[in-house]
Amino acid sequence: MARTAGSDGEKTLAAIRQSALSLIARHGFEAMSMRQLGERVGVQPAALYRYFPNKEALLFTLMEEHMTGLLASWENAKPESADPTAQLSAFVRNHIHFHVERRLSTHVNNMELRSLSPEKLTHILRLRAAYEKELRQILRDGAELGRFRIEDVTLTAMAIIQMITGVIAWFRPDERLSVREVAHNYHIMTMRLVGAG
Repeated sequence: MARTAGSDGEKTLAAIRQSALSLIARHGFEAMSMRQLGERVGVQPAALYRYFPNKEALLFTLMEEHMTGLLASWENAKPESADPTAQLSAFVRNHIHFHVERRLSTHVNNMELRSLSPEKLTHILRLRAAYEKELRQILRDGAELGRFRIEDVTLTAMAIIQMITGVIAWFRPDERLSVREVAHNYHIMTMRLVGAG
């Protein structure tokens, strides 16, 4: 069988991304070297530059892919119903599932904004703002319809994001709760937070 064109390159690129996430999450972006990454992947450090022109470009790509993936995941999970309660439930569940499945990527995205140049940082922050705007709109709609009791939409959105992202700090799949059970319980807590439960 003929080998698919570029398949080795795609496998190497995937290995670079996964290894970079692991090394950055463990040691921090500044401490990780391209030599160290090359050794982990099994290629010469110079070979890495065929995929990324520099170390910051690698970090930026990892962070951008995380955020665009999160936005796409929400678009796919968003219910057809405009009911704010259904929307908020779907948002919480999707957010938790997405981030638990991408624990390393989430850690890197939360900790390494400081390592981006101003232009790249602005781009990532715009993606974050677009995602958080979705939650604020759900909360605003729910408050306007009398489904939620919220005094400050922006503050409430920040509290929810922090709470549901924080799951990755403690969740382990082999402990007493499954990710589905955790998402269900956090959904209940979120509904109480907005005065709907």
